[in-house]
Amino acid sequence: MIVDLPSTTTADVSKKLVRLRSDTGSMALTRVLTLVVVVDESGADEAIEVANDASRQHPCRIIVVVTANRRGAARLDAQIRIGGDAGASEVVVLRLFGPLAAHGRAVVTPLLLADAPIVAWWPGEPPKNPHEDPIGAIAQRRVTDVSHAKGTPRAVLGKLAAAYSPGDTDLSWSRITLWRALLTAALDQAPFEPVTEVVVTGASDSPSAQLLAGWLAKRLRCPVTLVPSRKGSGIISVRLERPSGPLDLVRPQDGTSAVLTQAGRPDRSIALPPRSDAECLADELRRLDPDEVYQDALGALDKISHSRRTSTEAQRAGIAPSVAESREDAARLKREAKVGAASAMVEAPMPEKVDDPTQVKKAARRKLARKIEKREEVS
Repeated sequence: MIVDLPSTTTADVSKKLVRLRSDTGSMALTRVLTLVVVVDESGADEAIEVANDASRQHPCRIIVVVTANRRGAARLDAQIRIGGDAGASEVVVLRLFGPLAAHGRAVVTPLLLADAPIVAWWPGEPPKNPHEDPIGAIAQRRVTDVSHAKGTPRAVLGKLAAAYSPGDTDLSWSRITLWRALLTAALDQAPFEPVTEVVVTGASDSPSAQLLAGWLAKRLRCPVTLVPSRKGSGIISVRLERPSGPLDLVRPQDGTSAVLTQAGRPDRSIALPPRSDAECLADELRRLDPDEVYQDALGALDKISHSRRTSTEAQRAGIAPSVAESREDAARLKREAKVGAASAMVEAPMPEKVDDPTQVKKAARRKLARKIEKREEVS
């Protein structure tokens, strides 16, 4: 259900929410937080869809503050979405016009859930200082997305690092959760050797590659080099140099699986699909305490060395793992898995034949009838 309230006030919006709650049930009683989304008109629909998907794991009240035309008279257009149009939440869309566009906090405050945590999310251009932003100042968690920011990821992340406050985080950090988990699991296995050098290959416009390199520099305390690949390619590979040989984790562009290669062990194909914005946002809504690991990764960005070689040149020089060889290894492992599955089906023993219960009963009745006939003949 979608209810439009043009040229309205926050008092009217609040009253309408109460009436809808009485008509449809206690919607707000199961909400665990308030998610405030600050976005411009061009990204509003996509942001609402992502927030709806994330709310299925964390039911909440979603307040979308849309900065519309700043010219003209002050006006508030509202829209309330409930039921199938709001995921597992209730969505309040507030479009601010004229001078009112500069007073988002005053408009949002009357609609916040009482005694519930507040999370602020900027899907587009992040504020220079999320903690000092009027809406960010009332939130326990502040989620930005540097991938949609103007300027280079390195410069924008540097500004966020300088203005960091406990509770800040970024969706680019959540996008590397699987990479961090796989690398950690690989280092937890023998041989337990120190890592002497790290090479991360990632797109020049990928803030996730910057954060992954910063995290590795902080945790492994060794030289980390970031090799740029072409824009839009995301993170391609990570090489961890150890005395026994390199440990390589490679995911070709647009791939959903990666190949893990290390000395003394067979190659392994591992699922490593790109994470959606809804998955990443749901992860950030799961925890409301400060993320110290993200803070450490931001603080270590200045320790990263940026290679002048392209990813192709680095692969030819043997500095970074070969993506072409990883594709071949992935195809080979896939073929071997299919052959192994087919062999297992062929070698599997045939199940023993189970007699039909109906036929068994009929045979027993015939046998009993023959016994009775023999007794009558004898008598």
